[in-house]
Amino acid sequence: MPKADTRTLLREGDGGLVRRTTLPGGLRIITEQVPGVRSVAFGVWVNVGSRDETGTQMGSAHYLEHLLFKGTHKRSAMEISASIEAVGGDLNAFTTKEYTCYYARVLDEDLPLAIDVVCDVVTDALIRAEDVEGERGVILEEIAMHDDDPTDLVHDEFAAAMFGDTPLGRPVLGSIETIQGISRTAINRFYRRKYRPESMVIAAAGNLDHAAVVRQVRRVFAPSLDAGVEQQGARKVRRPRPHAAGMKVTPRATEQANLVIGVPGITRSDSRRYAMSVMSTAFGGGMSSRLFQEIREKRGLAYSVYSYAQGYADDGMFGVYVGCLPAKVDTVLDVCISEIERLAEHGLTAEEISRGKGQVRGATVLGQEDTGARMTRIAKSELHDDPLLSIDALLAKVDHVTGEDIRSVARDLLTAPTTLAVIGPFDETTTFNAVG
Repeated sequence: MPKADTRTLLREGDGGLVRRTTLPGGLRIITEQVPGVRSVAFGVWVNVGSRDETGTQMGSAHYLEHLLFKGTHKRSAMEISASIEAVGGDLNAFTTKEYTCYYARVLDEDLPLAIDVVCDVVTDALIRAEDVEGERGVILEEIAMHDDDPTDLVHDEFAAAMFGDTPLGRPVLGSIETIQGISRTAINRFYRRKYRPESMVIAAAGNLDHAAVVRQVRRVFAPSLDAGVEQQGARKVRRPRPHAAGMKVTPRATEQANLVIGVPGITRSDSRRYAMSVMSTAFGGGMSSRLFQEIREKRGLAYSVYSYAQGYADDGMFGVYVGCLPAKVDTVLDVCISEIERLAEHGLTAEEISRGKGQVRGATVLGQEDTGARMTRIAKSELHDDPLLSIDALLAKVDHVTGEDIRSVARDLLTAPTTLAVIGPFDETTTFNAVG
């Protein structure tokens, strides 16, 4: 049997140990041994998301996520869910624009079961015609539910307005038309071509033994690894067409208007991401943030307001979300645009930067108290080929952010023409305060 390559990537100060093994077929297995816990989070991360679909395939990655739980040669759909629930564990999955994850969280003694079930689901799905038809209705219901929630839908509309008809501009769920049109043959072909060992990362965190995890995973993946398929390498990403500035209005008979206004952002690997994180947090990340104070506390214009940054492999976005009465949209936009311009020109105060750093530090540390969060951190690092930093190193990156760093990223990004998406009781031709 060909040898695997095993390396120690990180030793945390709290005793945590991160190790990675790469199997001959290209499958990567990364684990973090976490002292003092009795649980393990285990996940199979596939480097395939909605941006890997063509226009006619839109929604295939998410459709496939559903179908993988419908049965394998070893287990029925009922047996898949019941096996994990019988030991008190959680089993789930999610699809994003750049990857799909299948995961379970169980007691440490039940890790072998979790590995067997999750890997079985990912490697041996039947994708039967009757399951494709049965799940089609479920996904159409999910799209309808999503479309009925403007607080979610407005973010899809914002991405569509900014990126246009490109993979990053299309919704992860697909559309009613594409879901109705996807065939069993097409989705099975998508599965067979995309779900290869070299496109996957196996991640686990908790009370575990790395060598045991590798043995168990290798046993389940043996048929795929022995197939000798040539490695496909990293996803070839192409920068979307030039970003669109302007407005996208989606009419809905709602009592509240939901809007996102923003600009192109930075990639997830950009060295400025730490400054961006502090900036976004201080600007609109909590009740003490500038946007919350200006829009809700001082003026009473909205109940919910926040800013966020999203980075992809080759692009990104920065946005401000507000939910307000339809009659207040113009006033809200006036304040948002004014505050974005002020941030671009003057940056943040020393007090705001200090508070933003504190929030980012706290979220970073507190988020790692959970084995699921630790599993996610090491998996994303490996999947994206990003250096895995210790928590202390991450905190140091945040601490080293300066006022000039924030002013620089604000000037670079926030002076660009803005994009606006609005959902509410408006006509598609409705115009709002100058945007662009």
